[in-house]
Amino acid sequence: MPSARRRPPIVALLLCALAVLAARPDGQGDGAGSGAGVSARVVRLYQEAAVASRQYEAGRREAGAQWGEARRAERLLVRERRQVAVLHADLGRIARAQYRTGGGLPLTAQILLADGPDELMRGQHVFSQTDLAVSNALGRSRRAEARLAADEAKAETARQAARMRTTRLAGLKKDIARKLEAAREELQRRADASAAAGTCGGAVRLHQPRTHVGRAWVAPVETYTLSAGFGSGGARWAHRHTGQDFAVPIGTPVRAVGAGRVVKVSCGGPFGMEVVIRHSGGTCTQYAHLAAVAVDEGDQVTTGRWIGQSGTTGNSTGPHLHFEVRRTQEAGSAVDPVPWLARHGVKVRPDRP
Repeated sequence: MPSARRRPPIVALLLCALAVLAARPDGQGDGAGSGAGVSARVVRLYQEAAVASRQYEAGRREAGAQWGEARRAERLLVRERRQVAVLHADLGRIARAQYRTGGGLPLTAQILLADGPDELMRGQHVFSQTDLAVSNALGRSRRAEARLAADEAKAETARQAARMRTTRLAGLKKDIARKLEAAREELQRRADASAAAGTCGGAVRLHQPRTHVGRAWVAPVETYTLSAGFGSGGARWAHRHTGQDFAVPIGTPVRAVGAGRVVKVSCGGPFGMEVVIRHSGGTCTQYAHLAAVAVDEGDQVTTGRWIGQSGTTGNSTGPHLHFEVRRTQEAGSAVDPVPWLARHGVKVRPDRP
């Protein structure tokens, strides 16, 4: 059975990487005292949380394999225990046979009781064979018991290693999640203050990883759960809901669904922080209830460019992105965004992990 002490190299690397991520100070290298620093920190923590989740799942798979080894070891131990029991039974049977046949008599007694040299030789031969059988049985029993003890130790080591690995990875993941939640709260507090004052304070230039979109249109956020849809009724809207809501945590990067020019950046009113982009042909898209904006009016954006971070500013009951598609820049010209996106090759699903 493979030694439980030989950890796969990938697990050690994952643990080291997670430890580095979890140990980094919240404000390291991002100007933690500024709004831009908070936004950048949230983005960084989102990325680290994603890495942590992937590494945690990889660690869980490794731990699962380790548990599988432990279970296989348990099955082996059951067989070995049975074999030891059989060997013990054989020893008992041989001992009883010796007692019945006089195999345990000393040589002097055998000489006195034998009728002649031939009978003495036959008795000595039987005695030698029996003694050899006992010695072999004892040897097998001792080896089996030693192997059983070693395998029991290996199985317990495997169980302990699996428990420690899972606990370690879970702790590191929890630490990053704690930092992320604190950064989200700070980001939203700053956003609420800006929205109440009606000023955005300038674009937060986020460092976006280089990604090749390869498509003309994308969904406004990568992962989401759909909530209120176009045309929904409710007390929060004067008439009907004019967009599609994407339920996402505060600080989630929001993307331009297509290339265009930023024609509006606003930080007050029912939409809270919002960005409006005009695309070719005159169609506009709106991104509302943000916690931060990453563009200025007049900026040219490409498909997938981060234009802000989701939040819950304005007339909002919880963190989400309000997304609209409008015939013009102004409100009141909205169309259902889901079929519009579908016509542009973007299919949104109720729950996209």
